[in-house]
Amino acid sequence: MPDLWIQNARIIDPAARRDAAGDLFVANGRIVSSLSPAARKRARRIDGRGLVACPGLIDVHVHFREPGQTHKETIATGSRAAAAGGFTSVVCMPNTAPVADNTGTIQLIKDVVSRDAVVRVYPTGCITVGMKGQSLAPIGSLKRAGVVAITDDGECVQSNDLMRRAAEYAKMFDLPVMDHCQDYSMTQGAVMNEGLMSTRLGLRGWPNAAEDLIVARNVILSEYYGAHIHLQHISSRFSVDVIRRAKSRGARITAEATPHHLALTDDALATYDTSFKMNPPLRTEEDRQALIAGLRDGTLDIIATDHAPHTDYEKDKEFDNAPNGIIGLETALPVVLDVLVRRNRFSLPKVIDLMTRKPARLLNLPGGTLAEGAEADICLFAPEETWTYDARAGCSKSSNSPWHGKALTGRVKTTIVGGRPVLLNGKMLR
Repeated sequence: MPDLWIQNARIIDPAARRDAAGDLFVANGRIVSSLSPAARKRARRIDGRGLVACPGLIDVHVHFREPGQTHKETIATGSRAAAAGGFTSVVCMPNTAPVADNTGTIQLIKDVVSRDAVVRVYPTGCITVGMKGQSLAPIGSLKRAGVVAITDDGECVQSNDLMRRAAEYAKMFDLPVMDHCQDYSMTQGAVMNEGLMSTRLGLRGWPNAAEDLIVARNVILSEYYGAHIHLQHISSRFSVDVIRRAKSRGARITAEATPHHLALTDDALATYDTSFKMNPPLRTEEDRQALIAGLRDGTLDIIATDHAPHTDYEKDKEFDNAPNGIIGLETALPVVLDVLVRRNRFSLPKVIDLMTRKPARLLNLPGGTLAEGAEADICLFAPEETWTYDARAGCSKSSNSPWHGKALTGRVKTTIVGGRPVLLNGKMLR
């Protein structure tokens, strides 16, 4: 593995409170303070002029579909999409086929990761057997198999008592519980946000309360039983308020926002474009602004993509029948830079913190820092470069993105994982 010398970049490392122009050095796959004169002569040099160098981005919420749904995505294609977006670590959801509710499936995923992945891929295990919400999966065995959290993402545990037991076991095994918050009794047949736009389009509406009720349920369970419960893809302004008040009491609650919920509202569905159909649905401008405020004051902890690939023929259906979800790894950084930095005056280090140090800390993952001795997981991006995103030419196996054909500003140029360039000057090497 060659030594690396990244020259003349703007280095932003929120974990070390570093934001300054300078050079980065990598030896034996780790960050070092400097290289000897002889090593500098041998090192691969990467020109960082005009670029930001930061820790590799970390996404705790992706769907790579393997095993069983490889027509949508594989660990190989999903990890390359991650690298193209500057992500060096991702956490996969367990709603595969079969679902990851047992040690055998977890080991299969880990074997494929070791063979095919170009970034670090961490598995999660199911909360319930078969993700059916009826009985608990073997949480202790899943922990020993190497999962970093438990979740039924794609489904929501409806039984409060079962979720209570999950919280108790998760605390016992020191595992976070990640929950998709949706009360199914309020969303039967619903396909978009309940409001003026759903009425205008004649589509069944999905009320905010369907999310808010489960968020409140999870807050209560976390406070009673001490488990760390992470609330996925928050979309409702009332949920943000519930989380804010829970945190003020010291509850072990964390929460995420997605780039698409930060950038878009239900107005985008005016043409019945299924590229904008997702779960939870795009909501109102008031909800969008509440998410931004929640990230600003720390109520919402991180940004995660909920990368959810589907084939063109699955999405090209009547709106009611098309599946929920969009891909997001390759567009996450420019979308977030536009919404938070350019439009809402977040500092660039704060945004990078939401996508590096904080998600690493949330699930106790390595990475999220450029400190000396750390694994050399590095993202270099051009914050002012404008480019047109072609989802069909991307690294993902699917192309279901609302940003297809759109001009974006901010482009990842180089992604380094463990000291090895995966993406170099915009070209995929592995």
